[in-house]
Amino acid sequence: MTAIRLSPRDNVVTAAAPIEIGSTAEGVTATSLIPRGHKMAAAAIPKGAPVYKYAQVIGYAAEDIAPGAHVHTHNLEFRAVALDHVFASNLVQPPAPARRDTFQGFRRDGRPAGTRNTIAILTSVNCSATAARKIAEHFTPERLAAFPNVDGVNAFVHGTGCGMGSDGEGLAALQRVMWGYARNPNVAGVLMAGLGCEVNQIDWLIEAYGLTPGPLFQTMNIQDVGGIRKTVELGIRKIEAMLPIVNEFVREPCPASDLMLALQCGGSDAWSGITANPALGHACDLLVAQGGTGVLSETPEIYGAEHLLTARAVDATVGGKLIDLILWWEDYTARNRGSMDNNPSPGNKKGGLTTILEKSLGAAAKGGTTPLVGVYKYGEPIDRKGFVFMDSPGYDPASVTGQIASGCTLVAFTTGRGSAFGARPSPSLKIATNTEMYTRMTEDMDINAGRILSHGASVEEIGREIYQALLRVASGEQTKSEIQGLGAYEFVPWQIGAVM
Repeated sequence: MTAIRLSPRDNVVTAAAPIEIGSTAEGVTATSLIPRGHKMAAAAIPKGAPVYKYAQVIGYAAEDIAPGAHVHTHNLEFRAVALDHVFASNLVQPPAPARRDTFQGFRRDGRPAGTRNTIAILTSVNCSATAARKIAEHFTPERLAAFPNVDGVNAFVHGTGCGMGSDGEGLAALQRVMWGYARNPNVAGVLMAGLGCEVNQIDWLIEAYGLTPGPLFQTMNIQDVGGIRKTVELGIRKIEAMLPIVNEFVREPCPASDLMLALQCGGSDAWSGITANPALGHACDLLVAQGGTGVLSETPEIYGAEHLLTARAVDATVGGKLIDLILWWEDYTARNRGSMDNNPSPGNKKGGLTTILEKSLGAAAKGGTTPLVGVYKYGEPIDRKGFVFMDSPGYDPASVTGQIASGCTLVAFTTGRGSAFGARPSPSLKIATNTEMYTRMTEDMDINAGRILSHGASVEEIGREIYQALLRVASGEQTKSEIQGLGAYEFVPWQIGAVM
């Protein structure tokens, strides 16, 4: 197989291997070198005419394009596409599973079961970040050895919390993230550390969300305690008191319906929308069939594909929320003098992706085929089972931070270029889109979805492999990212609004 045509409607094909000048693929002779993963014109495309891939518009010809020509940034331009948003026209219910699956998780009162059993040190402001890290660093594997059921003590630090408005969406989003991490099922104990004079007051958070301090929920401010050294010492004592209590949680059988899966992609290439993302979509369908939840995000990376999701919205209210997000992002980029086509990145383009429309059509495949039952703000608690959408930037760490705050206890992350990403407290399963990169980065990748091309595996076969791997990870099997210690620096709350 030299090239792949994804739909009879497409007027480009994707090179499965480099196509030399004069070589023939899909009945067309190449007039220029087509790099692997890049597009070749399968027919004449007049200037201004739409270019189709996935049977959808991915851009417009910037010049006359002859059959066999390389189609990429030099001759394919982005334009906003007028899309027809129809609601509830493509509602495909997942088939009932033959059995109800379980995983070995940690049961929580009033919350779904966790896949990890951790203690979180949450910072209200950047000024308390050093103290939080010093506290977490005290709890080395040697010191935690006496508590075998505790998966770690993690500091979640960030660069905001002050220099922001005392009301508005910026502070509300940050507080949703803090509260969401405190309530994530993978967190058993919480220590909140602040400075004392910041805008993001811990007391406000406690009042807003009705939190009650207790043995597994503690707070402190550096100014009240008397400085950094005393704060670190007090924080260590507070965590030491939590450890025996947290260690009492043990893994036991829990229904797969308790799982909430963050659907992510980063370092995408032309194969993302052909191999790994559709396979992850199938895994999402399998989880939804079990009564679990799949959470798609990265709003700028569904731009141009949102009509495929609104058709799956259960009603006009849900679909309308998604369209409102798209309109907000159009306005957000315009007032910041940007373009929705600023994404894809240089690495994405080197991998064969040309416009955000092309990238989005592949990215949306992570969401599978089941109905869209809810649309949520960044970090907003997700209260519906099934396939849902959460607003976020396309920047992976910020997006995953919001998904974990919304309740995700697992992350599935597809990549074509080879992203180095991990998350805490929710483990991240890395899925390679192509065999070449998987072979190069075996220490970082958990699953090779590239076998769909290189070995003839089906999307469904790899999707089930991903689903089964997620159940094992939920039961305690470590991902490659966890083994390498990733996740300590990937907590990045989305900073919305003016910094003052």
